Amino acid sequence: MSAASSVSPVSSEATDAVAVVSDLTVTFATDGDPVVAVSGISLEARAGEVLAIVGESGSGKTVTANTLLGLLPETATLSGAVIVRGRERDTDIVHATPAQLREMRGSDAAMVFQEPSTALNPVYTIGWQIAEGLRAHEKLSASEAKARAVEVLRRVGIPDAEKRVDDYPHQFSGGQKQRVVIAMALVLDAKLIIADEPTTALDVTVQAEILELLRTCRDEFGATIVLITHNMGVVADLADRVVVMYRGDIVEQAPVRELFANPQQQYTRELLAAVPHVGRGKSARQSPDLAAPAAPPEDSVVVASGLQIGYPGRLGSPGVVAVKGVDFWIAPGEVLGLVGESGSGKTTIGRAMVGLTDVIGGSLRVLGVEMRGAKPRHLAKIRPDVGFVFQDPATSFNPLLTIAECIAEPLIVHRRGLSGRDVRAKVDELLDAVRLPTSFGDRYPHELSGGQRQRASLARALALDPKLLIADEPTSALDVSVQARVLELFAELQAQFGFACLFISHDLAVVDEVADRIVVLRQGTIREQGTTVQVLTDPRDDYTKRLLASLPVPDPVEQAVRRAAWAATRD
Repeated sequence: MSAASSVSPVSSEATDAVAVVSDLTVTFATDGDPVVAVSGISLEARAGEVLAIVGESGSGKTVTANTLLGLLPETATLSGAVIVRGRERDTDIVHATPAQLREMRGSDAAMVFQEPSTALNPVYTIGWQIAEGLRAHEKLSASEAKARAVEVLRRVGIPDAEKRVDDYPHQFSGGQKQRVVIAMALVLDAKLIIADEPTTALDVTVQAEILELLRTCRDEFGATIVLITHNMGVVADLADRVVVMYRGDIVEQAPVRELFANPQQQYTRELLAAVPHVGRGKSARQSPDLAAPAAPPEDSVVVASGLQIGYPGRLGSPGVVAVKGVDFWIAPGEVLGLVGESGSGKTTIGRAMVGLTDVIGGSLRVLGVEMRGAKPRHLAKIRPDVGFVFQDPATSFNPLLTIAECIAEPLIVHRRGLSGRDVRAKVDELLDAVRLPTSFGDRYPHELSGGQRQRASLARALALDPKLLIADEPTSALDVSVQARVLELFAELQAQFGFACLFISHDLAVVDEVADRIVVLRQGTIREQGTTVQVLTDPRDDYTKRLLASLPVPDPVEQAVRRAAWAATRD
C-alpha cells in the first residue's frame, strides 16, 4: 500500500476490530547486528474490549503498542500491516505519512503513558495541555477549549475541575496526574486507547481507582483499550482477552478467564506462578497463634518510641511533620515490613534511620545510637553497619563506574586497608552471592537489565556485612518474574547473612513473601502492626482491610469478588 493511499474511508464490510496487526516485524538498527524486537506477530483489538498484552521486559509489548501510534524511532524498520480504524478513516501505520499520523493521533487513537510526570509539561497548566490536543484537531475558541477540558476532567474524577483546570502538574498527586493523562486521551473521543503500564508506579488503592476509571472508559466512553502490563493481577481485574509475548513473539492468546484457568504454554504458567499472592508467603508459614512481643527485645537493632520526623518549611512557611509519634522496633535477624500509601511516611522513616532526615521528637535508636540530635561523628560509627537498597538502582549507580567499582565503593570508603586485589575478590564473592557472573563486574550499569541491576544493588548493600538493611521499594519497578527471583534471592541472602531489615513497600503481597512482622502506616501514624499472619489474615483496622481489598489477585473470578468488596469499602 502506498503512503498516499494509507488513509481511506471505513468500508461497510469492516470488522468490529478497532486495530489489526498482521505479520508485524520490527527491527532496530544498532552499531552491531540489527535487533529484531517483534517477530511476525498478528493480533486484533476488538471494539469495546480491553486487550491486555503481557510479558517480561524485552518481550516486545511496548514496541507493539508504540507501533499502533507510529511512535517508533527512525532506527526502526517495519514490515507487515498495522491498521487503526477510526470513525472516518482507516490508517495504515506502516505506510502513513507524518501528516496522516498526526491526524490519527488523538482523534482515532491515544496513549496513556506509564509515568505521567514525564508525559505532562511542568510549565503549562493541565487545562492548556488538554486543550492543546483540541486545538490541533478542531477550531475552537479559548473559552470553548477550556470548557471541554473542564468537562473531561470532571468525567475522569478530578474534584473542583473548574478550579483545578488552571493548576500545574506538580500540584496534583500521582493518581490525579494519571487521571489527567487519561483525560487528555479521552478529550477527542478516541476509539482506541493504549495504556502502557498505567498503574506501575501507583499505590494499590490509587491503582484500584485508575483501573475503575479505565473500566469506565470502556463501558461509558465506548473506548477499546490495549493494556500493556506485567502485572497479572491488573490483567485479571480489567482485561477481556490476553496476549502473552516472549522475546518478540506471541506465545499464547485467549479470553482472560480461559487463560488463567487453563494456560496452554509453559511460559504462561511460569508467569502466573511468579505472581506474589497474599496468603502464600510468610503468612502461610507462620502459626496463626504466633503473637508479636509486647515490648522490644533488649538487643533490638532499631527502637522507635514516640518518633516524630519533620521537614523544615521554606521562606517562612511552617514545617511539615511527616511522621507523628510512632512506636516500633526491629529485632536482630528480623524483617519488618513497612507498608502504606505514598505520603504515609515510609521512606521518611527509612531515611531517618541513616541520618538523612531529622528526628524532631521522640526517640529513634539505631544500632545503639540515638538519631535525634546525632552528630556526624555518631552517624559515621553506624553507617558501615547499615546497607541501603534503593527503589531504582539505575539512578543510584554512577553511570561512569563499572558495576565492580560501584559495589567496591563502600569497601574503599570504610575499609581503606584492603588492597585492590582483596577488594576485587570481595566484589566477585558478592556477585556470586547474588547470582551474577563475576564478568558482569566489568560492565556498566546501563548494560544490565533492571533485575540484574537490582541484584548488583543488593551486592553493594551487603558489601560491609551490615547488621541492618533498609530496602525501599526494591521490586516495584521489576517485571513479575524478575520480581519473584529477586524476592527469592533476598530471602536466601537474609537467611545466609542474618541481617535485620526494614522492607518498605506499598504491595502487601510482596511484603508477605519476606516479612516476619508488618507495620501499616497512614499519613504518618501507625494504624496496625503485628505478625504477618495476623495483619494479612485477620486485619483489625479498616485501612488495612481497604489496602488488602485494593490489591488485585491473578484470578479473574476471585478478583471480581474482591472488586465488589473494594467498592464496598469506598461507600
